[in-house]
Amino acid sequence: MAKISLVVEPRGKPIRGLPKELKIDLDATGEKLHNAIAEASGANVHRLRITKGSDRTVVPNAKDTTVDETGLRNSSVIHVKDLGPQIAWRTVFIIEYLGPLLIPALFLFPLRPFLYFNYDKPLPEPSDIQLLVCGLLSLHFLKREYETIFVHRFSNATMPARNIFKNSAHYWALAGFNIAYWVFRPDSAAASSSPNAILTYAGLALFVFSELANLNAHYILRDLRRPGTTERGIPSGFGFSLVTCPNYMFEILAWLGVFLVSQLNLSVLIFTLVGGVQMWSWAWKKEKRYRRDFGEKYKKKKTVLLAYIC
Repeated sequence: MAKISLVVEPRGKPIRGLPKELKIDLDATGEKLHNAIAEASGANVHRLRITKGSDRTVVPNAKDTTVDETGLRNSSVIHVKDLGPQIAWRTVFIIEYLGPLLIPALFLFPLRPFLYFNYDKPLPEPSDIQLLVCGLLSLHFLKREYETIFVHRFSNATMPARNIFKNSAHYWALAGFNIAYWVFRPDSAAASSSPNAILTYAGLALFVFSELANLNAHYILRDLRRPGTTERGIPSGFGFSLVTCPNYMFEILAWLGVFLVSQLNLSVLIFTLVGGVQMWSWAWKKEKRYRRDFGEKYKKKKTVLLAYIC
């Protein structure tokens, strides 16, 4: 296929070595275009975002999209932006989940005398329910780490490094410090020697079911994307006929299970509600994308997060 000449302009701060013009084949992939710009400018390819000058839509760094398919033609203008220092998505997730994986055990054992210094001494030993909640939190985030390393395939290789603090704050603060401090207090409902058995066993059953269902949904989503591509198919299987994102639904149900086991501790509910609002937003965006990308092939969902609710 014929070559075209693209006009290259920086967007934002100047990029040293950025060429003013680039010749490339129309059938070249978006990945090849990004690599050509990176090679010519000496910049890290993951720091670059390329948009069309005509409508500012992003030219994806992908193997399954060609320059011709993006609508670029001879003398088209492309804008190249330096996104700044980047960090791998997989690394971000590992760091995000590491805090709430370690914090509960630290709060419950070595840090306990220092956190609850204003209570009568000696402090009572952690109750069976507090130990159980600590175990559930550890299992949940250990599973998250496993999925990050062995299950998930990421559509983007990196994200801006500065975002790691914002992304980690949600998990470290709300799921780590917040839940651990309030649930493990010597005077919390979870510290009782006679907890509500119905809440405990119902919550434990809900947690186990939801964690396994969530893992199954992640494997289904993983298998929709071929390694090394961003191409996706229409998901189907357990939960996908009910909502757009059953992985989010089962995530919320698992946290409701922890809420029950904790004897209805509000700190768990706060984390669940904050995360649920964010997941609802993501789920609607995904539903809209499925409708746009798959058209009539896709069976539209009325509820995207919680079956028959929202």
